[in-house]
Amino acid sequence: MGKNIDLLASLSDASTDSEFFSPMPDGYKKGKTRYCFVAGTVMSGLGKGIFSSCLALLMQDKGLKVAPIKLEGYLNIDSGTLNPFRHGEVFVLDDGMETDMDLGTYERMLNQELSRANFATSGQIFSSILYKERHGDYLGRDVQMIPHVTGEVKLKLRNLAAESNADIVFVEIGGTVGDLENAYYIEAMRELAYEEGPNSSCFVALTYILEPKTLGEQKSKAAQLGIKQLMQCGIQPHIIACRAGAPVTETVRQKISVYSNVPLTRVISLPDSASIYMIPAMLREVGLDFEVARLLKIEDRIKLEHERTAWARWCDFTDKIGSATRRVTIGIPGKYTSVRDSYASIINALEHAGIALGADVQIKWIETTDITGKNAARNLADVDGIIVPGGFGIRGAEGKIACAKHARETGLPYLGICFGFQMAVIEFARNICRIAGANSTEIKPGCTEPVIDVLPEQKKIEGLGGNMRLGGRDIEIKSKTVAWRLFGRKKTVRMRFRHRYEVDPRYIERLEKGGLVFSGKAPNQPIMQILEIPSHPFFMATQAHPCLTSRPRAPQPMFVALVAAAMQRRYPDEKLPDCIKAARKICSPPK
Repeated sequence: MGKNIDLLASLSDASTDSEFFSPMPDGYKKGKTRYCFVAGTVMSGLGKGIFSSCLALLMQDKGLKVAPIKLEGYLNIDSGTLNPFRHGEVFVLDDGMETDMDLGTYERMLNQELSRANFATSGQIFSSILYKERHGDYLGRDVQMIPHVTGEVKLKLRNLAAESNADIVFVEIGGTVGDLENAYYIEAMRELAYEEGPNSSCFVALTYILEPKTLGEQKSKAAQLGIKQLMQCGIQPHIIACRAGAPVTETVRQKISVYSNVPLTRVISLPDSASIYMIPAMLREVGLDFEVARLLKIEDRIKLEHERTAWARWCDFTDKIGSATRRVTIGIPGKYTSVRDSYASIINALEHAGIALGADVQIKWIETTDITGKNAARNLADVDGIIVPGGFGIRGAEGKIACAKHARETGLPYLGICFGFQMAVIEFARNICRIAGANSTEIKPGCTEPVIDVLPEQKKIEGLGGNMRLGGRDIEIKSKTVAWRLFGRKKTVRMRFRHRYEVDPRYIERLEKGGLVFSGKAPNQPIMQILEIPSHPFFMATQAHPCLTSRPRAPQPMFVALVAAAMQRRYPDEKLPDCIKAARKICSPPK
């Protein structure tokens, strides 16, 4: 068997006289990188990305280099066209790749900037194969699911291993075992583990333990059947993580252990947690990190001193969770409020800001379809600040404009993100600059005063026709503005973008004469990217999505300033520090 594995590993191309097909990228060192595969059973949405990222954090803390990747079964090339109601938010990476929201979880937990190498869909895999087939890369072979499609998946993983020089690649397979579109991913994982050899791979099955209210006890049969499906694919799980509302009982864990051939010590309980940032401690407490190290035979790579320091820093952060002395409510007027995952990054950014400021941040979800100028005050009466988030299309737009107007007139702290930036411009143009027909051509294509429009200049600059500006871009900050103070007097900052429409440059002078300040713009381009109203307690908006780069131990300054301003409004008698000063104190990097 060892000879077969060595032969297999040495092959880098297809062959007409061999069934072995295992493409190897340049620079790949067999045995250097280990693999941890995480698959789900029973149902999707159990938190495979959260579990995988938390386990990866523990291994990273040990001084190991980790690289995550999410494998999605859908045929879309990326997540850009997916409806938030169906799939949650679209997370944009710095290189412009539109991905699943789990990539945001990995970036936040691991404090890494990921790229398109960390995300794959069936659409990407099949497109690559068809391109190679048309260019004769398969030497006349009939192209099949096995070995060619599975070979392309293995190549994707090995490319990531080689490029990242990772000790462990964490592979999350979307959906559940048994989904038709995931079958070839599961098979590719089995093949990769076989080819890489003993102790190269660790398989984790994340399952769900039901507890029907009518029965009053936990039932493991659905979990057992899901694990059986994985084993029928030729994969013996090494670890089984049991998700449940309450701690999983010893009896249930014993049933799962006997049924799956997994030692009881590696059948772990993962009950619901108040914060995902407490989960690493749960995994560490049961020793799962060292179990993985032993399974992968990489104990000799662990740096204990590094682990002690890293874990102490993490505990400094988690010790603050649940210790808030003040409470504020932030309203989020949006159009996808029935699905919280649509705003996952905003929720996380608010949590980061609240923990840093010692505030319990409550969120009030407001469906903007129902908001008008007449009822905006009533709907916002019990909030201490608002975030008007991104979105596309007509529905709910006028409601967001009404919310922006109420915030501007009443001194309610306001943060506009992307579409919320555009709605703030429209509101200001209509009610302060008296541009009666002010609107966006996205909302009203034939409007007479298109203060928000797709610019011909942008089309030339971007070379993308009418497509979106995507990914990380530098923002030039205007001196002596609120933004300039907030970002530590930096001349430029970097944020991530996902939009098509801009402030039409023909209206900039009129808007600025009315008192609106554009404190951030694209370098050498007439594209406005941050606005503020200096006379307001806190009124800022950005064409970017600042929430995408917020981190647990490095909260995003705009969100910290918003929550600090909301605290000032909620507790006026406590003489809290200026919101910008509070944000700078927290967000300034240590010297």
